[in-house]
Amino acid sequence: MAARTSYAVAALVALAVASVALLVALGGRAADLPPRPVRSPEPAPAAVLASWDRQRSEAWAGGDPVALAALYTPGSAAGERDVRMLRRYVARDLRVEGLRTQRLRVVVVSRTDHRLVLRVRDRVVGGTVRGAGVSVRLPRDRVSAHVVSLERVGGRWLVAQVRPADEGRSPSAVR
Repeated sequence: MAARTSYAVAALVALAVASVALLVALGGRAADLPPRPVRSPEPAPAAVLASWDRQRSEAWAGGDPVALAALYTPGSAAGERDVRMLRRYVARDLRVEGLRTQRLRVVVVSRTDHRLVLRVRDRVVGGTVRGAGVSVRLPRDRVSAHVVSLERVGGRWLVAQVRPADEGRSPSAVR
């Protein structure tokens, strides 16, 4: 009986050693392989909009209609209005510094890899118009609701459309 127990213990020890050796061998080979790329998580929709707003603010502060236009898809009516307004300021040698938007609510209406539609409630809360002898703070804006459609172009989110939101409809019903 003692011989059987010795053989059983020896077999278990041999199996354990073989298992450890196999794990080490596999682990060693896996360590030699290049790491798998980790896909970074997509930014939250509010973060996408916040980043876009910062870039817009920079374009306004710099009086740069080309940079501003680059934040919109080609042919975007919202982009064309924004650029026209900035050009009128620049023509009068005015800049808007510190333009800030306070987002009170951001609801995803729809999202794909290349399109993001958001229902947004926000208002302008900061900004100063500056020019030769001019420094006027922008008044706080009223809260407004709109639907913002963004498209991913070349890895960047660009605004394609901004339209008033119908307050009476649920976010999922907004198209």
